[in-house]
Amino acid sequence: MEVKATTRYARISPFKLRLPISEVKGKNAEQALALLKFMPLKAAGIIHKALQSAVANAEHNNELDVDKLIVKNIIVDHGPSMKRFRPRARGRATRIIKRTSHLTVIVEQVD
Repeated sequence: MEVKATTRYARISPFKLRLPISEVKGKNAEQALALLKFMPLKAAGIIHKALQSAVANAEHNNELDVDKLIVKNIIVDHGPSMKRFRPRARGRATRIIKRTSHLTVIVEQVD
């Protein structure tokens, strides 16, 4: 049985959010949480929180055993981008794009 948790409109670019995904995909949920906890990346903290939510959903909503959960998949999609302007030299302005991401964490019980 699959259980998922989503984080929407995370204020980080999808490129940066995809960096630590390969380290935790396919691992035991407890091992993945331990790995993410000590990674020095902002993205690792966001994924850690979403993975904790997915594990809690599996335990409380579906009565699954937490020790048998693995991280089946982590999906990162683009969210809407905020457009801002920054003043530059000689009266000009340049566009700053503040990107957002949608994150989906899927965990599955292995027997």
